[in-house]
Amino acid sequence: MAQKRKKAPKKKTSSTRARKSRLSSASIEHFKQMLLEKRREILRNVNEIEDETLKKSRLDASGDLSSMPIHMADLGTDNYEQEFILGLMDSERKLLHEIDVALQRIADGTYGECEGTGKPIRKARLEAQPWARHCVDYARMVEEGLVVEEEQ
Repeated sequence: MAQKRKKAPKKKTSSTRARKSRLSSASIEHFKQMLLEKRREILRNVNEIEDETLKKSRLDASGDLSSMPIHMADLGTDNYEQEFILGLMDSERKLLHEIDVALQRIADGTYGECEGTGKPIRKARLEAQPWARHCVDYARMVEEGLVVEEEQ
């Protein structure tokens, strides 16, 4: 009797895995729209903050004494608010930069790939943070100081 020979299961090559885990054109377009909407939202917020800050500055410049703080605590509060707004503006600028870099990665065809490992970034992570540059594992290593991230 002839023995039946069992075929060994085919191993997935790295190119097969890469093709399966790559984002589809529809997914990339979805993330691009998310990034563009977030970018518009941030620009609106930054413009509103700047307008509000300018209004306050115009009142001070006009010599309107009713808006001038009289007490030292009022001066401290005003300084705190100004520092807070500057910090907020800085973080918004950094996020805008990250969004612009993500949009550039879409244009380059590298969106959705971890910059540290080259592995795909999971869709769930991109849904939560479409500007993500790293997969979760690599991002954790960066946070823990195990890997030094290059500034862009």
